[in-house]
Amino acid sequence: MKILALILAMASLASAEEIEILPVQGNVYLLAGAGANITLQVGKTGVLMVDTPSAAMVPKVLAAIKKLSEKPLRYIINTAVDADHVGGNEGLAKVFGSATEVSVVNTPGASATQTVAILAHQKVLDRMSAPQGGRALWPTGAWPTDTFLGEGKDLYFNGEGIQILHQPAAHTDGDSMVYFRRSDVVSAGDILNTTSYPVIDLQRGGSLQGVIGGLNRVLDLAIPAHHEEGGTYVIPGHGRICDEFDVLEYRDMITIIRDRIQASIKKGMTLEEVKAARPTRDYDPQYGATTGAWTTAMFVEAAYQSLASRK
Repeated sequence: MKILALILAMASLASAEEIEILPVQGNVYLLAGAGANITLQVGKTGVLMVDTPSAAMVPKVLAAIKKLSEKPLRYIINTAVDADHVGGNEGLAKVFGSATEVSVVNTPGASATQTVAILAHQKVLDRMSAPQGGRALWPTGAWPTDTFLGEGKDLYFNGEGIQILHQPAAHTDGDSMVYFRRSDVVSAGDILNTTSYPVIDLQRGGSLQGVIGGLNRVLDLAIPAHHEEGGTYVIPGHGRICDEFDVLEYRDMITIIRDRIQASIKKGMTLEEVKAARPTRDYDPQYGATTGAWTTAMFVEAAYQSLASRK
């Protein structure tokens, strides 16, 4: 698929980069430089990771984790099916063991506790295991070992309540965000991307309105410390750490562009006419791109098709 090929290309660019460890709040850290942002929760029980790097970056990510904790990795949560979110699943499962990669430690009884659970929405597993050319898109060792349906799944780990919240039809149809309740941090995945316009993967069930719905949900969770600043922190799929005001600005930008394109569709304008009208023009200096894996033209086309299909 075209979108998958583009995301794979984006993930491959991370292979030469170094990992930066950024404390966010409470027990939560951000690992930057491995492709998509990686969220870590660290505590006495072990380590929880939101999204995994490309396979090539797994050794560097493991080295970064060891700087924070000697405890084993217990949970991986995949917020989407993209290669830059699930690419390290298999490599990490081989190191720590999983339901498909079990390593016996001392005794058979002890091995059951020395494994990592890979959690995701059922649609992520469905897409990773779907046959293409006679075999699954991803090897079984990379598949989620524990999935959920419906609105979400709750965990309690390292003394903290954690909510995995499914956001349907946003970047894809299997997106989740992860809310660390005590630390007051939301890991938003590719619903929020401060480096570009949102990637709307129409082939895998994404939609522009779903992205806006996801951003509104983040805003419902976020509580600022003062004047919309501080308080709850939000980790995007790509880019810098945000607070409520940053998410609000991004949501408003997407909403304004949606309204412009929607009005053009009501007038009967074609896709090429909408592109020529440049509905993103005042935001292009910050989020636009004419080259690379996700250009402004690609975003406008995906947004147009998403809104036209709703009509």
